[in-house]
Amino acid sequence: MINNDWERFGDEIRRTIQDAVDSRDFRRLNQTVSDTVGRAMDTVSRGVKSGGWYRENPAGKAHDSGARNGSVQHGTGYAGQTYAGTAVQKQRPLYLKGTSVKVGGIFLAATGLVFGAASLVFLLLLCIGALATGRDLMLQIGVGAFGVFTLVFALMAMTGIRMAGSVGRFRKYVKLLGNREYCDLKELAQKTGRPVKSIVKDLKKMIKKGWFCQGHLDEQDSCLMVSDRAYHQYTELIERTRREKAEQEAAAQKRQQEYSRLSPEVQKVIEAGDEYVKKIREANDAIPGEEISAKIYRMETLVDRIFDRVEQKPDTVGDIRKLMEYYLPTTIKLLEAYEELDAQPVQGENIISSKQEIEKTLDTLNAAFEKLLDDLFQDTAWDLSSDISVLNTMLAQEGLTEDGLNTGGRK
Repeated sequence: MINNDWERFGDEIRRTIQDAVDSRDFRRLNQTVSDTVGRAMDTVSRGVKSGGWYRENPAGKAHDSGARNGSVQHGTGYAGQTYAGTAVQKQRPLYLKGTSVKVGGIFLAATGLVFGAASLVFLLLLCIGALATGRDLMLQIGVGAFGVFTLVFALMAMTGIRMAGSVGRFRKYVKLLGNREYCDLKELAQKTGRPVKSIVKDLKKMIKKGWFCQGHLDEQDSCLMVSDRAYHQYTELIERTRREKAEQEAAAQKRQQEYSRLSPEVQKVIEAGDEYVKKIREANDAIPGEEISAKIYRMETLVDRIFDRVEQKPDTVGDIRKLMEYYLPTTIKLLEAYEELDAQPVQGENIISSKQEIEKTLDTLNAAFEKLLDDLFQDTAWDLSSDISVLNTMLAQEGLTEDGLNTGGRK
């Protein structure tokens, strides 16, 4: 149907130009051609809007044989319609079919090139005639009219070429996406050979025109999402990430405020402790053994918690003096020695024996660090024990303990 319309428009333009040339009456030529081109463009636009769907939403696909048989089973129609018994639920499609757009672009390009060339020939002939006959008013009008026509047809050709090219790129993007609902733009750039910036510009236009019916780009213009579901997951992730970042920043600010209130001596101890924790972690990364890695990880956790406790209770800094002066420096030396032994290409008897001794010593140190951490909470344990004792006494006095309730019952 649309091809017949375009053929009719072409005949009208050709006949109008020929009549004007034969009669040398160019007064209505400009308006007639403009109206004809305008109707052609409207037909192309309508064809684009009613182009049909290129692909259904995969989230809505299901077999519809049950619906045809009258049973309450779900199925998906061509335009993304889901049938459930007699109810019809429309599923939004993912892509707009580009056939009409491409055919329209080819028509505009062909029309613009063919009639533009013809108009240019007539323009040259009229210019020659005008120069030969002098200032003939009708010829001058014809020159002006055909000058405008040549420009209009050139614009039509360029517009058509761009439309056809856009559809070709759109189809390529869809093909590269396959059944995925999102894709990194770097992948599209690599596989199409086009710059990422050009692809971003392309996709924004296609999303605005509705070719990607549910299309979205992320905030960095680095990822294309072609379904509302994928975009919803992305927005949820972004919101959660922002919330977690805000919480982390607030916690870090609070720790910084608490840290600034500590005395210089305690700050120095905590900084040294953080450095020891860092060295323990680096040693763990350098030593590949799974069993020894578990021991070192436990040590890192214990030492880190010890210094966290000192930061919370600065008056306990005196309780970790030996830890700072002897235990931790010795621990680092043992870990460095184990790393050196473990790196030897030949594991002889002496090396294996030395490594085993270091592993046993790490167990002993972990037990000592665990006890030290427990001792740092002694004051808290005492305070809790005192509070619990007072609470039990008050409950007993009120007759709310199990013994008090039983006694009350006997009375």
